[in-house]
Amino acid sequence: MSNALQRLRTSLANAPVIWKGDYPYFIHPITDGVPRLDPEVLAAVTELCQEAIEWSTIDLILGIEAMGLPLTAPLSIRTGVPLVVGRKRSYGLEGEVVIDQATGYSKQPMYLNDIAAGERIAIVDDVLSTGGTLRAVIEGVKATGATIAHILVVVEKGPGLKELQADYPDITIQSLVRLEMNGADVVLLDD
Repeated sequence: MSNALQRLRTSLANAPVIWKGDYPYFIHPITDGVPRLDPEVLAAVTELCQEAIEWSTIDLILGIEAMGLPLTAPLSIRTGVPLVVGRKRSYGLEGEVVIDQATGYSKQPMYLNDIAAGERIAIVDDVLSTGGTLRAVIEGVKATGATIAHILVVVEKGPGLKELQADYPDITIQSLVRLEMNGADVVLLDD
């Protein structure tokens, strides 16, 4: 296991857990923006993302608000691939695509801008649980005429990734780390 992957896994294993009703929820700076993000962990995630994708085949990086911002900005700098962010508010720009996205705990529209037909897109996001957000984003990108070549999420939790892989076999969809919650414990899978 690489040092970068070990650094990420250790930080996730040590993440605090809070309870939202009967549901344990891990809090991590890569997925929540709090507690403070150790630059070494961000560097590790950036390194792992850079290694996971063949960037010479990608025209545009798409990050998802909000945690997609700190994940994709360093990748854009390192790879030289431009970046856009799926936002939770409209800008009314020409060609803006409105998508309805729903997660296990929220539902609101999202807006995609400046994605051109024929571009090959890499989507990088923080966490995938149910797959609701990514499913909506995939359909939104398809509406632009662009092609999604790769989806990479830092943390996979729940059945969403496997379901998306089954529904979109032409897209490479992967995660850096799989985990599950066991009460108040973060359990890392694939040791």
